[in-house]
Amino acid sequence: MMTALLPRLFGDVNDWFELEFPPRAHLLRIEENLTDQEYTLRAELPGMDPDKDVQVTFADGMLVIRAERREEQKTAHHSEFRYGALRRTMRLPANADPDKITATYDKGILTVTVPLTAPAPAGKQIPVTTTGG
Repeated sequence: MMTALLPRLFGDVNDWFELEFPPRAHLLRIEENLTDQEYTLRAELPGMDPDKDVQVTFADGMLVIRAERREEQKTAHHSEFRYGALRRTMRLPANADPDKITATYDKGILTVTVPLTAPAPAGKQIPVTTTGG
């Protein structure tokens, strides 16, 4: 009988040991890819409602992803809730085209695509002219 109670008593304790110290709850797990044509970022956001819980912004060369989760489970004699805010900021390449940034959400993955413009020349040669003398 005691062995049957142990998983019931300590089952929720397993979640405690999965926590990281110091907590990194404010960070999103991401994957980045950069080509000559675009910068792509994929972020894990399972169980989110992209219309209510996810915000993607761009300002001053920085892309910011914010997400907030609120979950509640209630039964007749028990209730649980989880909540937390996630945030990640990335500096975009200098030739990012902010007017064409797109964000899509599919099956828990947020994909942000940032098209890149042609790189500006690194420098400019100045012609040397002579004066009449």
